Amino acid sequence: MTSPERGTAYRKRERGVPPWLPQLIKALCILGLIVSAYLTWEAFSGGSTLACPEGETINCAKVTESEWSKLFGIPVAPLGLLFFAGMWWLATPARLRDVRPVWDRLRLAYVSVGLAMVLYLVWAELFKIGAICLWCTVVHIAVLALFVAVLFGQIMIEPPPARVRYKDRVR
Repeated sequence: MTSPERGTAYRKRERGVPPWLPQLIKALCILGLIVSAYLTWEAFSGGSTLACPEGETINCAKVTESEWSKLFGIPVAPLGLLFFAGMWWLATPARLRDVRPVWDRLRLAYVSVGLAMVLYLVWAELFKIGAICLWCTVVHIAVLALFVAVLFGQIMIEPPPARVRYKDRVR
């Protein structure tokens, strides 16, 4: 049996992850969680303290109180909380380094669903509601940035080291 210093028998197969990737994903998730928590509070408290200008184009109250602010009767703000918490969990450094492709596929599928939801909500804001919510826009930008980070991050993750057969190892 080889020692950990001399051979690869004890080395765990992990991939090289760019150091900026988990930090960027964590920062975007924190931003999304904070804004989603605020919007969730507003959704369940009646929106009486919603801090947003009320003009014709920018009107958070009009957006957050519209029929488009609910999905199957559930306000979309708590769904945002769940999305960002789930993304944080999927992008922990241990899961990013894991060589099993299931995590890569799940992470990319998860953030793609989030981006599809954002595109739907932006469409509703622009073409159905006729107003834009600044708080919602922060969440939308965070989801788009998460999509880009996950996509390019997965491209930049180095493959795991190859397995070394016993007879090919350095002696």
